[in-house]
Amino acid sequence: MAEPYIHRIRVRYGEVDMQRVVFNAHYLAYCDDAIEQWHRVLGVDGAADGWDFMLKKAVIEWQGPAGVNDELEIAVSVGRWGTTSFDVAFAGTVAARPVFTATITYVGVRHGTTETMAPPPAVKEAMGAPPP
Repeated sequence: MAEPYIHRIRVRYGEVDMQRVVFNAHYLAYCDDAIEQWHRVLGVDGAADGWDFMLKKAVIEWQGPAGVNDELEIAVSVGRWGTTSFDVAFAGTVAARPVFTATITYVGVRHGTTETMAPPPAVKEAMGAPPP
């Protein structure tokens, strides 16, 4: 299995709530940003092969707070491959202190539609899938 991709985000003032910690809804946006940047680094362009993916399910668990100016490091890796779906594991930390984990199930779709489609082999390989 490939090493996780590490994405870094500096928490901004507008992302915290009255308790002075990151408002919970921002974690999904952070995960979205992390997978987008991971694909950019990997050179993944599913659209070139007519493929895209959509969120099907998200499970988030918090272990601790992140606040203004904290640098959140998010480790990103694929935890499971299905025929058309896959789970991406996210683990966020601040200075090695656990902040949150998330598992997001995505389903592959034909680009521009909601018709399910298996990811192209090059996409799976780039994201660390074992060879068939």
